[in-house]
Amino acid sequence: MGEQLLALNIGRANLHLWDGVTINSAIGKKPVTEVMLTKDGFRGDTVGNREVHGGPDRAVCLYPLEHYQKWEEEFQKSLKRPAFGENICVANHQEKDVFIGDTFKLGEAIIQVSQGRVPCASISKHNGVNQLLGRVVETGYTGYFFRVLEEGLVNEESSIELIDRKQEKFSVLAGNHLMFHDRKNLEAIREFIELEELAEVWRNRLKKSLNELK
Repeated sequence: MGEQLLALNIGRANLHLWDGVTINSAIGKKPVTEVMLTKDGFRGDTVGNREVHGGPDRAVCLYPLEHYQKWEEEFQKSLKRPAFGENICVANHQEKDVFIGDTFKLGEAIIQVSQGRVPCASISKHNGVNQLLGRVVETGYTGYFFRVLEEGLVNEESSIELIDRKQEKFSVLAGNHLMFHDRKNLEAIREFIELEELAEVWRNRLKKSLNELK
């Protein structure tokens, strides 16, 4: 059966005035009842900065429900979902329990975990919590991205169900640790970038780290 979606969100990039600076961001997504999921993402969903968002390897963003409680307790502030610009929110899918290459059925679509999310300052600015970005990076509670293997309709009543697991060594959390905190762990990075299902942008970035350390 899998876990039922707790939220299904899309949104177009808009200009936001944060701390006196205007930034183009699609973090302010809104709930929808049904939407078509294509190889490029949910129809009608856009990104503000294509260098760090969007593309086939980052077609769907998930943020785990459990982190909301953690951040709300830590910062003593209620966060209005989708606080992290995620397309879907679901329970029991934390980064430590989901692995690069995991394949899921989502509504009529089939999706595959490709990378952790690299969060940006918009997370802090959108939620009015200056320390949030740093804590997200520190903990690795970033959420993560999927590529779309098979397109299909997704609605608010859809569930997400694991249908295939390629490996059990590199969870999303383990990948986040290598990317953010352990860039000199050459042996682990070499093994990590050999994962066929890893997003190319992460593979290239970590290859660059390897070359710089030679």
